[in-house]
Amino acid sequence: MSAKNAYFKLKTRPDGMYLEVFPPSEGGMVLQPAEVELYLDAVLNAAYDKAVLRSELKKMGNMRKEILLVEGTIPPVNEKVMIQVAQDRLSAKGVFYPPSEGGLTMTKQDIIAEMVKCGIKYGVAEQNLERFLNTRDYTETYVIAEATLQVEGADAVIKYFFNTDLTRKPKLNEDGSVDFHNLDLISSVREGELLAELTPAVNGKPGIDVCGGLLRPAKVKQRILRHGKNIRLSEDGLKAYSEVNGHAMLEDDQLFVSNVYEVSANVDTTVGDLVYEGDVLVHGNVIAGYKIQAKGDITVEGVVEGATLIAGGQIILKRGVQGMGRGLLQAEGNVISKFIENVTVEAGGYVTADAILHSNVTAKGDITVDGKKGLIVGGNIRSGASISARELGSSMGTVTAVEVGIDPAIVEEYRSLEKELAANAEEMEKLMLTLTSLAKKLRMGEKLQGDKLLQFKVSNAQRETLLKRDEEVKGRMDVLRGAIDSYEGGTIKVHGNVYNGCKIIISNAIFYVKQEISYCRFIKRQGEVKVESYS
Repeated sequence: MSAKNAYFKLKTRPDGMYLEVFPPSEGGMVLQPAEVELYLDAVLNAAYDKAVLRSELKKMGNMRKEILLVEGTIPPVNEKVMIQVAQDRLSAKGVFYPPSEGGLTMTKQDIIAEMVKCGIKYGVAEQNLERFLNTRDYTETYVIAEATLQVEGADAVIKYFFNTDLTRKPKLNEDGSVDFHNLDLISSVREGELLAELTPAVNGKPGIDVCGGLLRPAKVKQRILRHGKNIRLSEDGLKAYSEVNGHAMLEDDQLFVSNVYEVSANVDTTVGDLVYEGDVLVHGNVIAGYKIQAKGDITVEGVVEGATLIAGGQIILKRGVQGMGRGLLQAEGNVISKFIENVTVEAGGYVTADAILHSNVTAKGDITVDGKKGLIVGGNIRSGASISARELGSSMGTVTAVEVGIDPAIVEEYRSLEKELAANAEEMEKLMLTLTSLAKKLRMGEKLQGDKLLQFKVSNAQRETLLKRDEEVKGRMDVLRGAIDSYEGGTIKVHGNVYNGCKIIISNAIFYVKQEISYCRFIKRQGEVKVESYS
């Protein structure tokens, strides 16, 4: 038998019991006195001199050595295994020691019996025991038992597909200023959009230590998709979808979707500009310079300053708007406001207010200013149906233009085409100057080359394009003019006074108010604006 590490065995002689020590092979471990003493204390029933043993072991070097332990007759010592169970009970190790002359070797059943005495009940390392029994390598450390470790599980995880972090700070602009407009605080979602997906928890599996104890895996965290209204779960409960266009919110791990986005205070630096798929409700004011754009209605319970509001539905302002000359209200539906001052209003439906002051208001439907004040003073007011007010203009002669009789979009398109035609005329004049100059050179026999030739070709192509566009514009204007001229509907009703300085337009007919008129109605008949009494 050979071994890499140093090893020893007991040897019986007529004069006593000896310890035969074999040095290690190259690279092997030397013998530790404490290990030898631990073994001897376990197998000998006689006292021996530990000091002498330590001294002799220290002097042996690389030579085989015999050390007398006990004089006299000593019974044979059988093969022995020294077992150590790990503190965490996840493994047990054994070191085998040879028998003395006449001693018995261990069988596999003997080894297992020793393991049972040490409390080992599970995980016998059969292969390692067989390896020892085949090689009988002594003082080698063998793993003789191993635990089956527990398999840890995994917590349930919910992945959200919208922004759940509403604490992000404003971005810095390139000039170093803070952008308080694009705060991105709304997690807009559309109907049918996937909002969240749950990966269920995976339970762990228990293990068993070498003493038969249960190794419990850590408890996993179970979760479900907790949700409120406007949310649909998949059949397996693992996916959440929005049932409406709106915005998604996560409050106390509960998922909500609302098609009304509520701002509890003002739309200002704390909120930024809003772009939303549903309705927006502002409980405070909308501060100058900020913008709200909603696919649905916009309702503001406070005052709107010089801000921009664009709604796919209605705009409702419970305390009115002071546009400061730069505000815009644009609604595909109606605009309802306490008052309208110094602002541009564009409505696809009707407009109603208690007063309209120095504003540009356009509505496809009626414009009604019949509240307690009922004032329309200054600005340009245009309706595709009718205009009704208590007072029109002011005693100071404030210039006030009111127009009815045809869809304002048609009038706006006509006026836009007029501007385009005028711009085209200016551009044509410049082109003709260039073409005339180049043509003159050609008549004088000069041959155009390079940049001049290219300029002539480009200018001539632009001239042809402008001529073609002018024909299209004039044709469209003829159609629009025919619609405007033929329309005689639309009325303007005033329940109080119409003051000097007012301009009344019905389709293409114009009437200038030069003296105060009371309780009247303006209509178009036979191509002219007529004034009728109204009570």
